[in-house]
Amino acid sequence: MPEIRKSADLRNKYGEISDFCHRYREPVFITKNGQGDLAVMSIEVYEELASRYKLYEAIHTGLDQIKNGEVIFEQEIMKKIKKYAGKQTTPR
Repeated sequence: MPEIRKSADLRNKYGEISDFCHRYREPVFITKNGQGDLAVMSIEVYEELASRYKLYEAIHTGLDQIKNGEVIFEQEIMKKIKKYAGKQTTPR
């Protein structure tokens, strides 16, 4: 069940809200004039969500590249790596 608090609780009960967010790793929803206004969460949970979003975005980009034929297969990559490595001079 989501934790819902009034906006005044941010000022008057900040410690309780902070403790809840850290302990349960869940956001607290803040209302203003009876309507939903904010979601408050710990920095750790926010960073996890942001990382997950970036991962999903990268996966989506990769799927779009596959769909559009913008993929270089492993064999081609290995040929390019070997060709590049062969051009490198060895240190003496």
